[in-house]
Amino acid sequence: MIVIKELLKTSNWISGLQWLFFIFTNIVVIPITVGAAFNLSQQTIVNMLQLSFIVTGLACIIQAYFGHKRAIMEGQSGLWWGVILTLIATATAQGMPLPILGGSLTVGIIIVAILTFLIGITGLGPHIAKLFTPPVMGVFMFLFGCQLIGIFLKGMLGIPFGNQTGAAHIDVSVSLLSIVIAAIVIVISVKAPSSIRRYGLLIGIIGGWIIYALIFKPENATNGATSFGLELFPLGAPAWDIGIIITTVLAGLLNTANTFGALKGTESMYDVETTKSEYKASFSITGVFTLIAGIFGLVPNSPYVSSIGFLSQTGILNRIPFVLGGLMFLVMGLIPPIGNFFSQLPLSIGSAALFVSYSLLLNSSLTFFKQVEFNTVNVYRSAVPLFVGIVIMTLPASYFITVPSVVRPFLSSGLLVGIILALLLENLFKWDKYGVEKEAK
Repeated sequence: MIVIKELLKTSNWISGLQWLFFIFTNIVVIPITVGAAFNLSQQTIVNMLQLSFIVTGLACIIQAYFGHKRAIMEGQSGLWWGVILTLIATATAQGMPLPILGGSLTVGIIIVAILTFLIGITGLGPHIAKLFTPPVMGVFMFLFGCQLIGIFLKGMLGIPFGNQTGAAHIDVSVSLLSIVIAAIVIVISVKAPSSIRRYGLLIGIIGGWIIYALIFKPENATNGATSFGLELFPLGAPAWDIGIIITTVLAGLLNTANTFGALKGTESMYDVETTKSEYKASFSITGVFTLIAGIFGLVPNSPYVSSIGFLSQTGILNRIPFVLGGLMFLVMGLIPPIGNFFSQLPLSIGSAALFVSYSLLLNSSLTFFKQVEFNTVNVYRSAVPLFVGIVIMTLPASYFITVPSVVRPFLSSGLLVGIILALLLENLFKWDKYGVEKEAK
């Protein structure tokens, strides 16, 4: 009866609609950009897009009821997305055929799926979580935000993704509209009453979409097909490039930081502490959906750390609106014309909304860093990973051609290098005892 009463509340459906658009804007650009970067056919991209809707909606619902049991989006990981786009740029620069890259990614993702599932059923999650101390999570959140904000800023400026950037240039008119939309969402989030503030993203997306349609010719991301089919290994048949596979497995293991970040970051909101059984269930479910991603060429799943920003901005902690949003998203995938319609959202507008949402990762990063007592000596524990990671992000992929192919994919990713450095520095040294005497003097 309680559930039925909740389902009849208009406010829950409106909040669910906001969740729908949040999930949608986070997901829709991923299969389109990855498919375009791999030079896949338009129909294959449409199929990947529709399947992404179905898989993401289902994953959100299952996690909400059988996993961590919180309103935390489970979808295609931004860390995975960033790593895959980086690998495409690196592989293109070194002349690697895209089917070999895609096939090696597939093998690596399947291996990661098995490892993630094993982490879940064996209960290793809490033990691994101990490695991700506040300084490590602070570095992870900051570098993660830098990488994704870079992607969204490019989208706002009209710059394509992946290997499409050779002759790219900034589209000034599209950029101006995107900046205006982002500014409006920020103003609503800061100045508007709480009853309106929680719908800031929704207002920005719908309003921006309408204005874009009135000013520009809408972008056609799909071809309007009325059906879709399942295609095994669309990125390439399983292949064995050891450098790509090693980098993929490392990315998958580091992707567990998303689970720790999302669950730890929402503990204060829900006033709970994540239990071992919740870690087990969450990792097991993520492992299953990662296997599905590997087989069907999707970007693998993880709980979304950005959900923290969404929950903080909207205050929608109840699971019912979240489940409704996931259900509506799943339906979009099951009814291709609906999914095709929503896939027409201009990437620049979606990027503007996500730019605002992911900017809040800075607050998450600072929250973790506040738990650390830095001094002039132990600050290296975070300074080195942060600066090295950011600098590597700015280096062109062509710079890494002279690096051995086995480690080239890994070393060309500033996010992965930064997180690994943070883990090593944090767990090999007892930083809290360094610099204390000097500061006391």
